[in-house]
Amino acid sequence: MSEPQGALTPLFSDSKGREVAAPDLGGAPVADTHAHLDMLEDPALALARAALAGVSFVATVADPTEDAWRTFDELPAWLAGARDLLREAESGLEAPHVRVILGAHPHNAKDFGPEAEAELLRLAEDPMTAAIGEIGLDYHYDHSPRDAQRAAFRRQLELARDLGLPAVVHLREAHDEGAAIMAEVGLPAAGCVLHCFTGDAALAARFVELGCSAVSFAGPVTFKKADAIREAAVSLPAEMVLTETDCPFMAPEPFRGRTNEPAFTVFTTAGIAEARAENARDFAVRAYANALALLDTERA
Repeated sequence: MSEPQGALTPLFSDSKGREVAAPDLGGAPVADTHAHLDMLEDPALALARAALAGVSFVATVADPTEDAWRTFDELPAWLAGARDLLREAESGLEAPHVRVILGAHPHNAKDFGPEAEAELLRLAEDPMTAAIGEIGLDYHYDHSPRDAQRAAFRRQLELARDLGLPAVVHLREAHDEGAAIMAEVGLPAAGCVLHCFTGDAALAARFVELGCSAVSFAGPVTFKKADAIREAAVSLPAEMVLTETDCPFMAPEPFRGRTNEPAFTVFTTAGIAEARAENARDFAVRAYANALALLDTERA
């Protein structure tokens, strides 16, 4: 993975350093509903660049089996750094509003024991916490035994329900079992997001019928051979579509293969709007409202 773009200007450039124009979203705010800021080389710079791109809301992920506390402790400094950069650039812009998605990734399910659960419950009390996630099953890598993945998924769905928080679900090569567990445990009344969706319209419909309140699309929806993913994005009601990066992974076209960052959400947003044959500004406004309604209800 190449290094991230490391300056405020030019905001976007290709692999040869040539400036790339941002898509025209008519000044609409954009939401990156799933980022890993702690995995970026310079979170403050990434947040400043996001603001310049028009990204006004970012939800970043923290895992209680790793160092979730770092995100909560360092986020104020990241935001202060972003504000300083924006002020130095005389941009007149505010740093994005940031909230945290908190949960044990299926890769780390083997480590989700009593201590990690206690840490999750402690950090869930922080007002920055917006959801429980990303939780689920990943049978592609199997970094944790499948029994441990199932147990951690069930327990964290229960916790999301008990805490009154939405769940953010990661499923890879495990949609049948994931759906069965979601049906068995039940989904939180606060909502459930199917994160980084890469399936087709039929699979999306299955999870909508199950009770998922939103389906989130990242960079893959813009890939040249991703017609099935785009068809899924087209098939969903407007109020169910979210945009995300899952940065630093899976940058959208025309940055595929580079380190992803929240600013790139504008390209994913424009790509979905084009696929849905919607006015780009209208779609961006709707997707942003969807994000706030689920992950930042006080500002919705």
